[in-house]
Amino acid sequence: MQATDGAQTHQRVCEQPGCRLGGDYRAPRARDRLNEHRWFCLEHIREYNKKWDYFAGLDADEIEAHIRADTTWRRPVWPLGGRSSGGSYAHIIDPFGLADDAGLGEKPAPHYDGSEQLTPAERNALDVLELSWPLTRAAVKSRYKELVKRHHPDANGGAREAEEKLKQINAAYSTLRASEHLPTE
Repeated sequence: MQATDGAQTHQRVCEQPGCRLGGDYRAPRARDRLNEHRWFCLEHIREYNKKWDYFAGLDADEIEAHIRADTTWRRPVWPLGGRSSGGSYAHIIDPFGLADDAGLGEKPAPHYDGSEQLTPAERNALDVLELSWPLTRAAVKSRYKELVKRHHPDANGGAREAEEKLKQINAAYSTLRASEHLPTE
């Protein structure tokens, strides 16, 4: 322990035999114990690093296997399609047709129109307004006006069904108007 201003602090001493300098720099103990450290001063950590050989004691095949395992963070991997459940891959959204190139796709890839980015609420709103993607804000506004005229309670003799449908139309329009996915024009 070293006293500084009346307080006591712990300071590591360099682990090099005969050195009394502070051990401020850590080094791994061994390849298989990377979380255990030795502590050295600057001069001795430089010597240690020059001599350190992570692959010491391994032949070329073992080194290659080690490097290959590290490329996948030592996680198990399989070739594309190697863990096939035997079922259909129709549930996979593959806008670029990559599954087809690998021989996995049983159906042609769907045409990518950008609708995959829509939230469920936005998709529901499109259904209520009877619209299909892609579309613009102007198209949404035009369709909204058309449906409001058709389903307004005053145009339908105050019918309760028309009022409920108008509520759904208003909610759908609000959802799409607030959408970040619609182009501004």
